[in-house]
Amino acid sequence: MFSRDTLSYDPIPLPDRCEISDADMQDAAAAFFEKMRRRHTVRDFSTRPVARDVIETCLRTAGTAPSGANHQPWHFAAVSDPKLKLRIREEAEEEERRFYAGGAGDEWIKALEPIGTNAVKEHLTVAPWLIVVFAQRWGQFEDGTRYKNYYVPESVNIATGFLLAALHHAGLSTLTHTPNPMRFLTDALGRPASEKPTMIIAVGHPSETATVPSVAKLKKPLDEISSFF
Repeated sequence: MFSRDTLSYDPIPLPDRCEISDADMQDAAAAFFEKMRRRHTVRDFSTRPVARDVIETCLRTAGTAPSGANHQPWHFAAVSDPKLKLRIREEAEEEERRFYAGGAGDEWIKALEPIGTNAVKEHLTVAPWLIVVFAQRWGQFEDGTRYKNYYVPESVNIATGFLLAALHHAGLSTLTHTPNPMRFLTDALGRPASEKPTMIIAVGHPSETATVPSVAKLKKPLDEISSFF
């Protein structure tokens, strides 16, 4: 994407300017809130397929996120192959068994009790898609020389948020999964040493019997998550 010879500032007029009245602005903000508040993390997926082009469009949305120095230090590995999903599940469950056997510590395990999780990760094989998010710690010029990426965790987290919102907007359900450690994903997906896996996102439609823990409906009120000065 970058070339040593073209690193220069070249401003252009603001494209795609958003012109909206104050009243319409409030309506738009409220409509988006109503859409997003109906987003739920699910662990029970149906086998109903999801077209690849839907996933591709949602990933394009993630790719529009802001990033440090516009380096876009992310890679999204989208997996639908059943054999590869099974490999990811088997290796993830191996890590999860160690986690629940004491690796996490009593306090962490206690905090997870209202969520109802355990070491069995059936969603990794049932959901039609897994999207593995990678953070690129450095990039390379065309001649193979490394360059540093900046604000990598922050940039990747923003892009992941864009992705989750896009998938929900498309009518899909998701589950964010962070087995620890995640090094096995680098090998399974053939990613380079410059990239660090940060998350697995299971994507699909909820099953007919899908449930969510009641605690998931408890959201902090505005006055606890914000301050105005």
